[in-house]
Amino acid sequence: MRLAIKTCTLDMPFEEMLDFCVEQGIGAVEIGTGNWSGAPHIDLDEMVSSETARQRWSGQLRRRGIELCALNCSGNPLAYKREWEVTEKTFRLAELLGVEKVVMMSGLPAGCPGDKTPVWVTTSWPPETQDILDYQWNEVAIPKWRELVRMAANCGIRRIALENHGMQLVYNPETLLRLREAVGPMVGMNLDPSHLFWMGGDPMEAARVLGEAGAIYHIHGKDSRPERRIWGPNGMLDTKPIDQFRQRSWNYVAVGAGHGAQWWKEFFSVVRMCGYDGDVSLEMEDLTLPMLEGHISSLRTLKEALAL
Repeated sequence: MRLAIKTCTLDMPFEEMLDFCVEQGIGAVEIGTGNWSGAPHIDLDEMVSSETARQRWSGQLRRRGIELCALNCSGNPLAYKREWEVTEKTFRLAELLGVEKVVMMSGLPAGCPGDKTPVWVTTSWPPETQDILDYQWNEVAIPKWRELVRMAANCGIRRIALENHGMQLVYNPETLLRLREAVGPMVGMNLDPSHLFWMGGDPMEAARVLGEAGAIYHIHGKDSRPERRIWGPNGMLDTKPIDQFRQRSWNYVAVGAGHGAQWWKEFFSVVRMCGYDGDVSLEMEDLTLPMLEGHISSLRTLKEALAL
């Protein structure tokens, strides 16, 4: 497997970011194009409209021997027109750059016709939850995702890797496979262990289920940790912002600060056994560490686990 970086959290200019990747022995990058990413390393509109801009941007990667492994446009195209438009432009840019994989999230519809607020249902009771889910899946998500899949195919995209994130209609293997059954094998999972940890899942068992379906399309190297003093009495559901890390039941942490290298070695062994031998893209969101320190620490653990 190849180690990459999702560069959105590297707070430095584009060329400086690429030089950091070279220094760290990283041969591929995942670039955020907008929506929930500030897109610090690409101008989506300029790249779509200007061949000169694309050549200049791509030339910086080529000169350093770095590949573009994926574009990432994670947002909510099921609820917001602007985020649909960024998704569509990202598909067009993927075609122009010859990129065949886009990483994103499934999005989340509102709870009923006329509503504007996305609703994440995580329980079967009260009974109106079932009406919400039926509306979200059958009236919104499946028709819109069929359209997104057609758009992606027309742009030469082969794989859309959906991250198993909370507050999304697809947040685990079960929901991914439900969408995949409805819209086809264009969609697979960007398997991110950090989210499954706080949801109470087992990323290795998730890999086995997804591997049986040939549905692991990307992996984020990202870690999280339960904070026992708060998790114990309150449980893992927590709505406090991530910058209030001292008061939260769980936090995103540098890779290795939640689960050590031995866990990651076993995880990558299971993933390989399940048929995945693609990119592992570091996503570092530990707010307790300086930005560079968090990335370097995470890369150290991932390199050890991948035997790089």
